[in-house]
Amino acid sequence: MSAAPAYSEDKGGSAGPGEPEYGHDPASGGIFSSDYKRHDDLKEMLDTNKDSLKLEAMKRIVAMIARGKNASDLFPAVVKNVACKNIEVKKLVYVYLVRYAEEQQDLALLSISTFQRGLKDPNQLIRASALRVLSSIRVPIIVPIMMLAIKEAASDMSPYVRKTAAHAIPKLYSLDSDQKDQLIEVIEKLLADKTTLVAGSVVMAFEEVCPERIDLIHKNYRKLCNLLIDVEEWGQVVIISMLTRYARTQFLSPTQNESLLEENAEKAFYGSEEDEAKGAGSEETAAAALPARKPYVMDPDHRLLLRNTKPLLQSRSAAVVMAVAQLYFHLAPKAEVGVIAKALVRLLRSHSEVQYVVLQNVATMSIKRRGMFEPYLKSFYIRSTDPTQIKILKLEVLTNLANETNIPTVLREFQTYIRSMDKDFVAATIQAIGRCATNIGRVRDTCLNGLVQLLSNRDELVVAESVVVIKKLLQMQPAQHGEIIKHLAKLTDNIQVPMARASILWLIGEYCEHVPRIAPDVLRKMAKSFTAEEDIVKLQVINLAAKLYLTNSKQTKLLTQYVLSLAKYDQNYDIRDRARFTRQLIVPSEQGGALSRHAKKLFLAPKPAPVLESSFKDRDHFQLGSLSHLLNAKATGYQELPDWPEEAPDPSVRNVEVPEWTKCSNREKRKEKEKPFYSDSEGESGPTESADSDPESESESDSKSSSESGSGESSSESDNEDQDEDEEKGRGSESEQSEEDDKRKTKKKVPEGKGEASSSDEGSDSSSSSSESEMTSESEEEQLEPASWRRKTPPSSKSAPATKEISLLDLEDFTPPSVQPVSPPAIVSTSLAADLEGLTLTDSTLVPSLLSPVSGIGRQELLHRVAGEGLAVDYTFSRQPFSGDPHMVSVHIHFSNSSDTPIKGLHVGTPKLPAGISIQEFPEIESLAPGESATAVMGINFCDSTQAANFQLCTQTRQFYVSIQPPVGELMAPVFMSENEFKKEQGLQGGH
Repeated sequence: MSAAPAYSEDKGGSAGPGEPEYGHDPASGGIFSSDYKRHDDLKEMLDTNKDSLKLEAMKRIVAMIARGKNASDLFPAVVKNVACKNIEVKKLVYVYLVRYAEEQQDLALLSISTFQRGLKDPNQLIRASALRVLSSIRVPIIVPIMMLAIKEAASDMSPYVRKTAAHAIPKLYSLDSDQKDQLIEVIEKLLADKTTLVAGSVVMAFEEVCPERIDLIHKNYRKLCNLLIDVEEWGQVVIISMLTRYARTQFLSPTQNESLLEENAEKAFYGSEEDEAKGAGSEETAAAALPARKPYVMDPDHRLLLRNTKPLLQSRSAAVVMAVAQLYFHLAPKAEVGVIAKALVRLLRSHSEVQYVVLQNVATMSIKRRGMFEPYLKSFYIRSTDPTQIKILKLEVLTNLANETNIPTVLREFQTYIRSMDKDFVAATIQAIGRCATNIGRVRDTCLNGLVQLLSNRDELVVAESVVVIKKLLQMQPAQHGEIIKHLAKLTDNIQVPMARASILWLIGEYCEHVPRIAPDVLRKMAKSFTAEEDIVKLQVINLAAKLYLTNSKQTKLLTQYVLSLAKYDQNYDIRDRARFTRQLIVPSEQGGALSRHAKKLFLAPKPAPVLESSFKDRDHFQLGSLSHLLNAKATGYQELPDWPEEAPDPSVRNVEVPEWTKCSNREKRKEKEKPFYSDSEGESGPTESADSDPESESESDSKSSSESGSGESSSESDNEDQDEDEEKGRGSESEQSEEDDKRKTKKKVPEGKGEASSSDEGSDSSSSSSESEMTSESEEEQLEPASWRRKTPPSSKSAPATKEISLLDLEDFTPPSVQPVSPPAIVSTSLAADLEGLTLTDSTLVPSLLSPVSGIGRQELLHRVAGEGLAVDYTFSRQPFSGDPHMVSVHIHFSNSSDTPIKGLHVGTPKLPAGISIQEFPEIESLAPGESATAVMGINFCDSTQAANFQLCTQTRQFYVSIQPPVGELMAPVFMSENEFKKEQGLQGGH
């Protein structure tokens, strides 16, 4: 046996005699030289005990695979190193095995125990690689092992391993579809994963294994919408595509009202005179016969999807932008679809492959939504450097966008394109001119004259295409263009393109009465060259002979018989059959006499003018951005886009139960700190809101910020220092300090003797009036602030003892201790007393001053009068505990009947509530007369969460799904304590 070669650790040094060189540069010799067999040397390197050599060998093997070279014969040598302790070598070994495990299944099975040990490796990359290799071995016998590995990986602590488990699910399903039920359980578990790394992969697995199980998406719908912005680009495309189909099954069409209006307008426009003569009575009958459709109200979850995908239009990935564009095209109201136009036009600056796909979709969109791309007309002008396919697609878009306003500009562009050297593009331009002439009547003559001028072009293809288009245009007004038909007849001697010659012959035969002298001469010329013509031309010669025989038999009888005799012996059986059929039809005989009487009706029947339509007209039934849409044919694996439902499914299926241990976590507290205290933007009030409440929430947040800034300015310098200290200590101190500042501000503005209030309402009014008189520079928005932000005037020390404070968060006990507040000495000035208010050296609890019950924030719409068919419902939070249950929040429901008929039996239907939330229904309102209003009080226990309470408002005839979602501030109340108690509680808060 020969000795093993000695390997040099020095990569740059020269090897000894008889030793191979392992240089990095292939040109420098080494293992890439012809003196040594590359694979044999790599095997020797893999058999050594040195990890550095193994690592070098694996790098070179992976590099070979990357260059497309076959390295399958190295599989036995590589698979031995799967148990190598070196992490870097093991990673590369797994990369190799993923590539060749399917080809070398028998050898891979020998190392399956090693792969199973790799699933327990501390390194997450090794665990994921082991699962990837295991799922690449497509042998049915290891299906149970793969299933067990996927289940374990789905519960792994590493998101990367869970992502790999999601990738392995489709592989196992394709190997053994009987495992579908178990795989669905794994998919359901992974769909609940909250990490963005897993979301895209598990949705892809869902699409491959069980796309029909739409119920798995219900609970995860909102989470997927919120995570979408942070998912990787590949995952964003997959999720958006899935959510598009989901939305088509769960929400109502946003264009249903628009389509109803279009139908009514169309019927009115095309109404016949007989219908108009029937009078108003028939109109009322027709109106009553129309299907009664409810006013459209966009589901909040539908709005959530549109709102969260809109920022992705700025993505750097063309695939993501295209996915969002198709989502908006299929799901958004017509008024909102226009936002995608600018993003799609931006993609036209990308590579030609991207342009081709984008223009395919734009061509389809521009047929139905022409106005969306009209402002970007110049972006579709054609450059000389564009490939032919891109030119033709841009030409298609320009033709779709042509209208009465921009047609002069478009035709000037087309006139330039006709001079191009690209003949296919020129032919497409001539067809586009014909379409413009068909669609826009006022430029028809201009286009026709321009096409006639092209008949003198030197290029035969240009002339032939012009003839074909002219033929179609002449069918619209044949009587006015006899001269053009004569001019075309003269071209039969020069034009050799079969389609063009056939078009001229058809025109002469169809309108032979306009050229009675030229038509027989044309037939004579074509009879001479009949045997040398193409089949399509021969068929038109036979038709021309038959039509002339029926209209001018004296001059053309012999010519017709001659042509039919030539066609009778033609090699093509279609032409022979046509000749025999025509002879029996036009020439009277005993056998065919009955049929010959109808020959003129058959040959000379008026024919409708052709409609020049876009080839993209019917492509919108495919989902935009899909391969099927690109090919205009259903591809393998394509899922049809569902139709919109007639009735909206139950929206409560997307409600998610919040675990108890997450309701009051520190993380949620930090989130609440960043939000406004009272804000309607916490959540939409229910499914009756069809648009975002952004302007409302912005105005409220602005008023809140102005209130806070005003409070800060009125406080003293020492107060600001104290407030900074408290902000560093914790959130609770910050809220306490702001409350004290508000109290001081109010107290300074109230003169002595006017601080007493006989009732809570008078106190509130006096506070508001005094604040208004002092601060004249405040805007009107400040006066519209929620009443709870304005602190009431505290009573003086001579006033009656303070009464109980009503607190919404003191659910256990609403009666605070009745301890008198410590009053300052008489010698202290009023301003100093205001600064010292609330401070005490004792541990006794301070009783707050009497706060009058304040009305809640402005009325919120629960049910619009249009959606409620005359019943309008609003609600307000009274900010008082519910009398029936102290754990419930009192909500005032205001009913108003704006219809012409009384509404009877108003009550709450069976609510579908998340866990922990409960509702105390209001007493049934027996009848609400037209124009009357009524108010009812109901209690809701939100269980300290901001989840919406969904229930039904029912009448005797109808039921309406409504939802009340509380702002955070409605679930909170101030807590009064001494400074020592506050510091004690502050010290118990960890992390502050």
